[in-house]
Formats: sequence, structure tokens, C-alpha cells
Amino acid sequence: MGSLGGLLPGRRFSDVVPSIAPFDNGRHLRAPLALILLALVFSTYTFADSGADTYKAKCSACHGAHGAGDTMLGKNLNLRALGSADVQEQSDDELFAIISRGKNRMPPFDRKLSKDQIRDVVKYIRTLKK
Repeated sequence: MGSLGGLLPGRRFSDVVPSIAPFDNGRHLRAPLALILLALVFSTYTFADSGADTYKAKCSACHGAHGAGDTMLGKNLNLRALGSADVQEQSDDELFAIISRGKNRMPPFDRKLSKDQIRDVVKYIRTLKK
């Protein structure tokens, strides 16, 4: 059988994969392990959808595409426009708490979104200012 990704029968994986930074005890961190570690560092939270994408996926059904609350649900719930002065005057911490814990009939999102995603949504809400 031929080579599979540079591996030949009788060769060890470590013979094919170059090592990078050595540890103090002389062992080497192999490239695949380094890639796994980098993937963990730059996890899905780091590459999470932008606040606009998260807003579109989780908030726009009620609050509308542009935060005006102009959907059928938004109108029935009498939602304020997210760009309005009374919403924009709230602090980032207040908006974060509302999104995390929910308010009135709005469900909490603290178990559906990461803290970073909620912060990104708050930043996006700031762009809706009238």
C-alpha cells in the first residue's frame, strides 16, 4: 500500500511530523498537537459570529432586521426601537444584563450565547442609534 499523508508502513508518526518548541524535559511538541492547541486558543468563541450575525439569528425575529421592533411579534409586544434614545441611554452593563437574564416576555440568553457573543450584540445595538 502506498503512502498516506507521508506515512509509510514501518514509520512512526513522529518520524514524519517535525517538532517545534521543546519542553524543559526534552520532549517536543509535535505539529498536530500545536494545531490542536491553536484551535483551542482560537475556539469558536474567538471566531464567533459578529454581533450583527448573532443579532440576526437570535434577536431579529422579535426586534426586526434593523432593531425597530417592527415585526408582528415586536408590535404585539410593544417593543421599543433599539436605536431609540431610551434604549441607547442604558449602559452596556444594563443591556448585557437584559440580554443575559431576559426581561418581561424576552427569554434569557445566558445559556444560549457566550458572554462574548452577548457583548458583541450590545456593540451591534449601539450601531442602531438614531
